[in-house]
Amino acid sequence: MYDLIIIGGSAASSAAAIYAARRKLNCILITEEFGGEVATSGEVENYPGFIHTNGFELAEAFRKHVEANGMKPELGVRVELIEKMSNGLFKIYAKKGGVAVDYVAKAVIVATGVHPRHLGVPGEEELKGKGVTWCTTCDGPLYKNKKVVTIGGGNSALDSALMLAQIATHVTIINKNDTFKGEAVLLEKVQALPNVDIVYQAKTARIEGSAVVERVVYVDAASGEERTVDAQGVFIHIGLVPNSGIVPPEVQKNAAGEIEINLQCETSVPGLFAAGDVTNIPYKQIAIATGQGVCAALSSVDYINKFITPAA
Repeated sequence: MYDLIIIGGSAASSAAAIYAARRKLNCILITEEFGGEVATSGEVENYPGFIHTNGFELAEAFRKHVEANGMKPELGVRVELIEKMSNGLFKIYAKKGGVAVDYVAKAVIVATGVHPRHLGVPGEEELKGKGVTWCTTCDGPLYKNKKVVTIGGGNSALDSALMLAQIATHVTIINKNDTFKGEAVLLEKVQALPNVDIVYQAKTARIEGSAVVERVVYVDAASGEERTVDAQGVFIHIGLVPNSGIVPPEVQKNAAGEIEINLQCETSVPGLFAAGDVTNIPYKQIAIATGQGVCAALSSVDYINKFITPAA
């Protein structure tokens, strides 16, 4: 039995693991893979202490820091459900290499992050891996000297365009809104690029191609007309969905499916904590996620110190 189990492999879980390890808790970090959305980020220039880095390098730094404190993340673990048992302990049902495996702990920190939201338009799923992707950092280099489209209206779409502009011959950003929700400095950089066009108030209708992506069709909001952009690659960055399906049904969530927490990162179930983008924090930032991971770890220490071990 563990004192604490941390679920997730990114910013919040790394920070929690570092603090838990330094408190000498009997703790384990389990995750399907390490890096999360941090690893898929492009340029990172707003994380304190790193004037300029990228998501992959920052995720690697997190992993090394965790391991430097004597905790090696257990990878390849897919958590399916967390249950709070009648004796107050938590049981985690998971699979590793396709084999069922269970974990038991006094407390749990859920730091499972988010996954990309899909458009839900014709051609998106059919052409997945054939030109359609949700990760510019992962797949952008495959589109050297090609025409590509980025769909979205926030920082991730702007980051995507900045990266693709250095690889592709031309980038078209399709934004359903009349402005961007992202940082002004990123938008200024994108607008200054000669091989990037921005289409505002354009709703993506479908992605077309016989065997691979050939074009994107969108509807112009002003005229109601369909228009086409030729492309060999489509990069979708329209938001993120919290990976909160593993928590017990009694855990309170908001309408978006985010786990609701208080200032101590406590959920509505005592002993179950949550941190990072999977929670209802208002801003999804790496620096905030790490801070929440620290808070969740310290709160879990307080909980564990008061925990009464059930009778055998």
